[in-house]
Amino acid sequence: MTQEYDIVVIGAGPAGLTAGLYAARARRKTVVLERNVTGGQIALTSLVENYPGFPDGVNGFDLAQAMQQQAEKYGMEMGYGEVTGIESQDGQHLVKTTEGDYLAKAVIITGGADYNRLGVPGEERLTGRGVSYCATCDAAFFKDQEVAVVGGGDAAMDEGLFVTRYASKVHVIHRRDQLRAGKILQERALANSKMQFVWNTVVTEVLGEEAVTGLRLRNVVTGEESTLPVAAIFVFIGLHPNSDYLKGLLRMDEGGHIYVSDWMETEAPGIFAAGDIRVNSSRQVVSAAGDGATAAIKADHYITDHFKA
Repeated sequence: MTQEYDIVVIGAGPAGLTAGLYAARARRKTVVLERNVTGGQIALTSLVENYPGFPDGVNGFDLAQAMQQQAEKYGMEMGYGEVTGIESQDGQHLVKTTEGDYLAKAVIITGGADYNRLGVPGEERLTGRGVSYCATCDAAFFKDQEVAVVGGGDAAMDEGLFVTRYASKVHVIHRRDQLRAGKILQERALANSKMQFVWNTVVTEVLGEEAVTGLRLRNVVTGEESTLPVAAIFVFIGLHPNSDYLKGLLRMDEGGHIYVSDWMETEAPGIFAAGDIRVNSSRQVVSAAGDGATAAIKADHYITDHFKA
């Protein structure tokens, strides 16, 4: 059976949960759909230090759970399943998922993004056996062993620093000769004696049969190839938006990010997008939450203007 709601929110990250909170407080019948874990990327972050109101930082998973509980207090519902498409139906929107369909007067897309893969031999085969995209999930499995972190941005440094709590040495492999991370994270990483930096280098293969035993590397300047023995590789080389199912429906940039107005409106009436999935997002928890609030306020106005009470 198709379930009917005023507002369907796709994605239970900070943008989605905030949208759910605002929509529910506006007395709109609201459901937030999630295919994995509540919180999105922040649920995998050990410490969020830059969210206002937490001077000592807050565990990402705990923050996400608090957001969900707060929204549910006002009537927001949670639904689970992967969204496969959105279709117009009599002026409303049919949101199709692997677990059933939802009919909504307005839809807010906050599906966020997933980590990029290296795309090298051995990566897919050894994922879960030494290849990881979540240090806070898997670092403890490699206590007192040498591991590698790939990337030079905030996520790579943040997760790499977390890995140093367990590993004996963390080899940071970066294709450039300087980091892109924020200055504070750079300072912490460069000052950490357990972190060793391998500049101008890319991974060309993940080695190992039943588990990761090492990496094949190539220096992008000299072309020199080498092998690095490690027990694990943590990959943090950016994100790609979860928007494949929206192709042909919404206007997006080449990377799959959705174009929106200042009010998070897409070109499709009644469909909004917020957070990391939109064009020019700053990819921060606080701005994602702001996007979600903005989208929910505008969705509420849209319903008032286009549907009779």
